[in-house]
Amino acid sequence: MAGRPKIFDEQQAISKATEVFREKGYDTASAEELLCAMGIGKGSFYLAFKGGKQELYIRSITQFADHFYQKFSDSISSAENKIQFIRQFFLSLSDASDCDKERGCYLGNALVQLSEKDQNIKSITAQLLKKLQVLFAETVRNAQENGQISSTEDPEIVGWHLSNLWNGIHVTRRMETSPEILKSIIEINLRILN
Repeated sequence: MAGRPKIFDEQQAISKATEVFREKGYDTASAEELLCAMGIGKGSFYLAFKGGKQELYIRSITQFADHFYQKFSDSISSAENKIQFIRQFFLSLSDASDCDKERGCYLGNALVQLSEKDQNIKSITAQLLKKLQVLFAETVRNAQENGQISSTEDPEIVGWHLSNLWNGIHVTRRMETSPEILKSIIEINLRILN
């Protein structure tokens, strides 16, 4: 007997679990809180997530990152001025509410909180963040070739710089609440795109 069929939307359940992980963190999110948020019982949970909480967490960060990356990539692709879009994206982080200051960035938190505890999660999170760096690098390379920016810096290094800024600003927002100061920090870092 193969077990009962799933009667829940897995992606939706993972999204609900993601909110618990974002709020509580991996270590403090209890099984009871996760099951309650997902609206499923233990039997259904372990049929869908044979690796338990760790598998759920990995699928959560993967789904979250894939959704973010797709949305961000589509936005860059459709932007008339891709470099200006990147600038505005970063500047919006100075007072953004979509990735709360207290919780920081979900992917950044995953990398920082679990990098020493779980090599698998560290590897997966790092790969997802690397995709963002590659997108930045490609955009910068194209802008250099089209004469949109005068910077002659290596696009790969600029991509890493922007990825580092993205990670760093989420950490800094936990300590500094002034949008003006955060905006100034971001503007200094974005001079590399001139």
